[in-house]
Amino acid sequence: MVINCMAVDDEPLALGLVCSFIEQTPFLRLAGRHESAVAALKALHEQPEIQLLFLDIKMPDLSGMELARVLQRGPRVIFTTAFNQYALEGFRVDALDYLLKPFNYEEFLRAALKAKTYFELKQNQAGNAAASAQLPAAPSPLPQEDHIYLKVEYQLVRVALADIVYVEGLKDYVKVHLASQPRPLLSLTSLRSMEEKLPAGKFLRIHRSYIVGLNHIQAVGRGTVQIAGETLPVSDGYREAFDQFFSRWK
Repeated sequence: MVINCMAVDDEPLALGLVCSFIEQTPFLRLAGRHESAVAALKALHEQPEIQLLFLDIKMPDLSGMELARVLQRGPRVIFTTAFNQYALEGFRVDALDYLLKPFNYEEFLRAALKAKTYFELKQNQAGNAAASAQLPAAPSPLPQEDHIYLKVEYQLVRVALADIVYVEGLKDYVKVHLASQPRPLLSLTSLRSMEEKLPAGKFLRIHRSYIVGLNHIQAVGRGTVQIAGETLPVSDGYREAFDQFFSRWK
C-alpha cells in the first residue's frame, strides 16, 4: 500500500529534510508540504485523501499539538520536534510516533514502518468487515478473537487474552499484568475502555481499579481475589457480579 502524507514545519530546512525522507520511502507519497499548521488545516479540508501527517509541534498561530487535537478523527500524526517534554501529550492525542530532532533516515523509517503496520491492519480489518457483511447469516455466532491490540509506546502490540492475568487502572494509564513476562505493559487508555475490549466470559471487573482474568484466579475470599500471588479487593459496586461468579465455586 501507499500512504498519502503531508509534512508541516515552520523551519524550511527541517521541512525539506522530512519531505526528502518521505520521497525516498517507497510506501509513502508526499501529497503536501506546509510551513504553518493554519495552512495545513486549510489544505486538509481540500485534500481528504491525506492519511498521515509529519507534524512539528512548536509553530506560531497554531501549534502542531493544537492541530492534532482538532484532527482527532482525521489523518494520523507522527510528531517531529526538538522538544521531548511533549511526548506524553503526544501519546494522549493518539500520535503514531514521536521523532525527536535531529533524527536520521533510519529513525524516520522506523516511525514510517509503524504507520505502515497501522494502516495495513486497519485495511485488513475493513476488508474482513466487508467480507463478513456479505456472508449469509450463520446458525451460530462467530468465535471471539483470542487477542486484543494495545497501544504501548507508540506501537500497537498484540496481546493474547489468555496471557492477561489482571489489569490495573492508574490515573492516565492501565497496567496489563501478563503471565508470560514479569513486567506489565503500560498503555495510555482507561479501565472502562479495557472493560469494553475484554470478553465478559473471561474477565471480571471487581473494583474501580482492577479487572481480573477468571482463568488466573487462584482463590476467592470474602471480598478479595487472590491472583498471581496478589490479593486484590472487591469493591461494593462490583460485589453482586463477584458474588454471582463466586457462587459457582461453592
